[in-house]
Amino acid sequence: MAVEDRFYEPDGLDTSAAALGHERPDVAEYRELAAALRDRVDGEVEFDEYAQVLYATDGSIYQAKPAGVVCPRDRDDVRAAVEVATDHGVPVMPRGTGSSLAGQSVGPGCVVLDVSRHMDDIVDVDPDAKRATVQPGVVQDHLDARLDEHGLKFAPDPASSNRASVGGGIGNNSTGAHSVRYGITDAYTEELDVVLSDGSLVHTREVVLDSPEYDEIVAKDDLEARIYETVRGLVEEHEAAIDEKYPSLKRSVSGYNLHKVIYENDDGEEVINLSKLFVGAEGTLGVIVEATVSLVTVPDSTALALYCFDDLVDAMKAVPEALEFDVSAVELMDDEVFRLAAESDGYAEYVDVIPEGTAAALMLEFDSELVDDFEEAIGETNDFFVDEGDAFDVVEAYTEEAQDDIWKLRKAAIPLLMSLEGDPKPYPFIEDATVPPEELAEYVTKFEDVLEDHGTSAAYFAHAGSGTLHIRPILNLKDTEGIEAMHSITEDVTDLVLEHHGAFSGEHGDGMARTEFNPKMYGPDLWGAFKELKTAFDPEWLLHPGNVVYRDGPEDVGPDTERGVGADMRENLRYGAEYQSVEPQAALDFEDEGGFSHLVELCNGCGTCRQTDSDVMCPTYRASQEEMQTTRGRANMLRAAISGELDEDEIHSDRFQEEVLGLCVGCKGCKSDCPTGVDLAKLKAEVKHQHHEEEGAGLREKAFADIETMSRVGSALAPLSNWVPKLPGARWAMEKTLGIAAERELPTFRRETLTDWFEARGGPQVSAADAEDRVLLFPDTYTNYSYPEPGKAAVEVLEAAGIRVEIPDDVGPSGRAAFSMGFLDKVRERAEHNVDALAPYVEDGYSVVFVEPSDAVMFQDEYRDVLDGADAEAVSAAAFGVLEYLDRKRLDEAVEWDAPGGAVAYHGHCNQKATNKDHHAVGVLRRAGYEVDPLDSSCCGMAGSFGYEAEHYDLSQAIGRILFRQVEESDAPTVTAPGASCRSQLGDREGHDQPPHPVEKLAAALG
Repeated sequence: MAVEDRFYEPDGLDTSAAALGHERPDVAEYRELAAALRDRVDGEVEFDEYAQVLYATDGSIYQAKPAGVVCPRDRDDVRAAVEVATDHGVPVMPRGTGSSLAGQSVGPGCVVLDVSRHMDDIVDVDPDAKRATVQPGVVQDHLDARLDEHGLKFAPDPASSNRASVGGGIGNNSTGAHSVRYGITDAYTEELDVVLSDGSLVHTREVVLDSPEYDEIVAKDDLEARIYETVRGLVEEHEAAIDEKYPSLKRSVSGYNLHKVIYENDDGEEVINLSKLFVGAEGTLGVIVEATVSLVTVPDSTALALYCFDDLVDAMKAVPEALEFDVSAVELMDDEVFRLAAESDGYAEYVDVIPEGTAAALMLEFDSELVDDFEEAIGETNDFFVDEGDAFDVVEAYTEEAQDDIWKLRKAAIPLLMSLEGDPKPYPFIEDATVPPEELAEYVTKFEDVLEDHGTSAAYFAHAGSGTLHIRPILNLKDTEGIEAMHSITEDVTDLVLEHHGAFSGEHGDGMARTEFNPKMYGPDLWGAFKELKTAFDPEWLLHPGNVVYRDGPEDVGPDTERGVGADMRENLRYGAEYQSVEPQAALDFEDEGGFSHLVELCNGCGTCRQTDSDVMCPTYRASQEEMQTTRGRANMLRAAISGELDEDEIHSDRFQEEVLGLCVGCKGCKSDCPTGVDLAKLKAEVKHQHHEEEGAGLREKAFADIETMSRVGSALAPLSNWVPKLPGARWAMEKTLGIAAERELPTFRRETLTDWFEARGGPQVSAADAEDRVLLFPDTYTNYSYPEPGKAAVEVLEAAGIRVEIPDDVGPSGRAAFSMGFLDKVRERAEHNVDALAPYVEDGYSVVFVEPSDAVMFQDEYRDVLDGADAEAVSAAAFGVLEYLDRKRLDEAVEWDAPGGAVAYHGHCNQKATNKDHHAVGVLRRAGYEVDPLDSSCCGMAGSFGYEAEHYDLSQAIGRILFRQVEESDAPTVTAPGASCRSQLGDREGHDQPPHPVEKLAAALG
């Protein structure tokens, strides 16, 4: 499936959290403003307390509660919102996906314009002119996917490109790893449609100075005319200061682009292009509603060489030498990044190639537009850096897969660093400074002296080739000493940057972190010009005031108010010295995560949960496009609940329980896909448990938590139990009384259970003496009572591999259903029962094998959170999914397979993906003779009971349809899935039967 198609347009399905019907009262302070906005705006207007929490943070260390949020549907909505907000004297701040690292996408008391929800269209692509026109909310990877058919791409490539918007990149003047080759965003921003502070719309482009077109613009008596005249005057007046103060670097994004707004174009004409000025302005000059950007060709192929050094400074010394070769990127990672990746569920596999003793690695990329022979080119750099230089080893990557693994490691560096245990973290505040590459080694040496003076250390990574090192000092910003150290370090480092002819920001912008220091970089003349420029564009300083530039006081240029006065990086911190959180008496074990509150606080706001092009996280966001339905949104709400931002009882409110927690499907994707490992499924289970303890539980929750009993009774009464729901009015009654969706096909029950069948066949067919191994096949609820065929197939396949199979008769349900519902006491009881029953077998050498992946992972993961002791650990370690068991022990290699042929698409279970166990089925199926297309799919949307619940049916269907499209677009004619829920969801497609379990495919391939 093309990346830009990964968002699903619901097509009549209501996937919004608002569909649950809870009241969303506007906060009293902004009630009149919200009402006025609703009168003028077609998009959502959200001014309730939850909206304020959700949009108070981004990927930075900052937090500032906005007035509220508007999600405009088009440029007319933006104009209306700006006009209404300014009429009420309330500031406006445009926002993309909120992945900014300097605090520029949060604003105290601002009306946030979230352009990511609706204004994400690719308006036009002109491959001949190498240009694209887009709305600001389009995600960069979605744009690049659309451009791929033309062999083109948008050149700036920030590490967050899989969720960052093009509009946000323009606001920041973003770039990425390939700035060595392509430069930064301002070089590719050609034309813009912008809403100015008075609500007027302007189209910026190259305008030849003193041409008829220019004269016509400045002759008007309007804001646009005054802006053109002011900008030209400032550039001409401050020409000498501009030449002196703006550094000669590939990457310099501090302040306003006065040095780029007037230039000589390709035709030799002197032009003014205000587009260049809006780039990097962080929404302080206008709101971009459409952008035309230039494009570059995509190289046919690339290769990587990762040079390993045992000393960081030696790696820095090699950077200018690396630039002498035909490279398209020169990136750095240090040993701290490698260590954290090795400890992360999602990234550990990518560190295996890094040689032991690597203190820093310099990554060189070569592309086919610059280099004809990769091996020859890398051979030359090997001679230079390894044979004759300070590198002690090199990792070469020529295949796309090998290169992707290294890039994933590099791009995960920022969020990985925030996963450090404890309150001290490597925070971003001076991580964006840039110096000439030839001065990097000396700069890093002196930087380390600064850190030593302040008693701390840092992690080093990123864009060494352009002189932009992301250096993050490790500080505790929850205490005054750490906060003051941050400010003192910034003072020292900005002095150091100026000494080395650098810029305070080379990529991430000014925001709340660096605006304070812009006067130091540019001096009084240009600082005064910045303030005059801001006032010309925004006379009342209502567009994101206090970012990029600030006023010295009410008497300074601008309005006679406090708006936009002052900037202090120590203010509006997400945590700060006053921050406190409640650590609940948890039923689950959170020791590995540092405690419940620490797991919540591990969310750094990077927004990886908003990416839609791969992995599992976050299925509800993919279907709804709502911030509330991201892992980040839920974590922010939980943090607000435990830190006192919300009333102490709010966490037990119906709205919090149903919107924040109830819409989480518990897929566990965030456990592995979130770079800091924010496990929302675990947090949800704990909070639901606390809620049940405080408020009790509903009938449906209790019924689904004990689905084993219902299934056992249904099986005993079959087929009568299968007829009852088909009686006229039965499904209507079930929906009205239990909230079970009438549209959803219910599972049927079998009179003969799997255990009945196994006993009737005479039990194990492989003797203990002849067995290669011995297993207990766990009789999970669905397989045992509703669909025994996968269980029978598992027995057949395991026995064909020479395994003695037994089905224990003294075990109960795994507790997965109870865990999902938050009944943790019941989970513990069932875990204790099963461990007691299975431990003697495990001690005797048995493995415990599961047909149902969610039950396997329950034993492997969640049992460790509810039980301790040697028996629990042993049973957990002996638990395997049936395909995982075959693959790990390579038992399938002894079987003579005779697969019926044909390709099969494989949809892995999200719980197994979260624990890095879903790949086993693919390996076994391929060795059995099947051609397998493993789908890069998210959750199916069924998620146990979630898809049966009436209020979740639309969202479940919308999530499912994303998967359905992937299945339909696969070249494989059939699909297989190990999860019972997944097979049910896929089987509910019109004209389709329930697909087989992979073990059934294996049984069909037995010779």
